[in-house]
Amino acid sequence: MDIDAFLEAFALEEVGTGRYRASNVKLGHEVVFGGQLLAQSLLAALVGHEGMAVKTLHTVFARGARPDQPVELTVDPMHAGRSFASSSVTISQGDRLCTRSIVLLSADEPDLIRHGDGPASASTPEGSVASDETSGAWEVRIVDGVDISDPDAVGPAELDVWTRFVGAPDDRAIDQALVAFATDGFLIGTAMRPHPGVGQVQAHVTLATGVVSHTLTFHEPCAAGEWMLLSHRSPYAGRGRSYGRADIFQGGRLVASFVQDNMIRGM
Repeated sequence: MDIDAFLEAFALEEVGTGRYRASNVKLGHEVVFGGQLLAQSLLAALVGHEGMAVKTLHTVFARGARPDQPVELTVDPMHAGRSFASSSVTISQGDRLCTRSIVLLSADEPDLIRHGDGPASASTPEGSVASDETSGAWEVRIVDGVDISDPDAVGPAELDVWTRFVGAPDDRAIDQALVAFATDGFLIGTAMRPHPGVGQVQAHVTLATGVVSHTLTFHEPCAAGEWMLLSHRSPYAGRGRSYGRADIFQGGRLVASFVQDNMIRGM
């Protein structure tokens, strides 16, 4: 699957005022990948706001979307100014509401103060192991070759992942959409790592798992076509849920952060 498959799903067809239709990225899943819905919500919120970028995207996943049907997006503006703008974005399929997002946009401003964390440990994409998640243009490499699918591969609730989208165009909105796409897939597996007999291979077989909410904040521009390090950690799991957070680094700089609430329970 080349980069055009992603760009096709990111091309929003306007079907009315604040209303769009879009296709799905075919990843072979029974439901639409949540990262796609994050990316499309982000792009819909940006329409008509030239000169701004997404600052924060907060999404609640209400129901899964079917991959054999297009998704429908409705944008409801909240406010727009010189420095900030915000909208809610709802994704549905017919009468089925799938996600609702609050998206905050901002314009770049000069620094008054500045600091940013660096990666906690040193690693490189060249020294990491290609993941089964790799799909053509979307390259994924796991630091230390950790296998989050294996129920017997026990380790700390941490996971470092290198990723990039080969051939991504030089476009800030598309960069942000691709980064959002990549953030969805690893925090459930990270939460499972410390627990013997539990792994992602059991998801939708003996375990019911899913993302409940996802919040992504961008700090700096990030080129999705270049290697990014996603450093995941899950500090809590219990009561049928897990919580995880991650930072994204590029060139040693902190460029984005995200947190996720998930469902993990027996079928």
